[in-house]
Amino acid sequence: MAHLTPFQKRRQRVRTALRQRAAGRPRLSVHRSGRHIYAQLIDDAAGATLVAASTLDKDVRGKSGATTAAAADVGKRIAAAAKKAGVTQVVFDRGGFLFHGRIKALADAAREGGLEF
Repeated sequence: MAHLTPFQKRRQRVRTALRQRAAGRPRLSVHRSGRHIYAQLIDDAAGATLVAASTLDKDVRGKSGATTAAAADVGKRIAAAAKKAGVTQVVFDRGGFLFHGRIKALADAAREGGLEF
């Protein structure tokens, strides 16, 4: 059996708790790296990604990076894409990352864009 790092344990714990409380809502999963931030809406029942946005998208690739402003932009774009797909209520999956900085900026922008969580 593989040994898990504390981050991997926290990520599993967060996702398990979310799946129990999801009630059929899609999951807004967030991942951040040192250079970029990624967000996607996942339908766990179907096992499919509904919409995705990141700082690597073609329209913002050269302008953005690992900043809170870039994270807020990704939050706005994921909210707009979710509305277009007909999704308004989601469960926020911070993926083991602490809820501050870029993760919080993305979540706040997604809420302003019309997503409820």
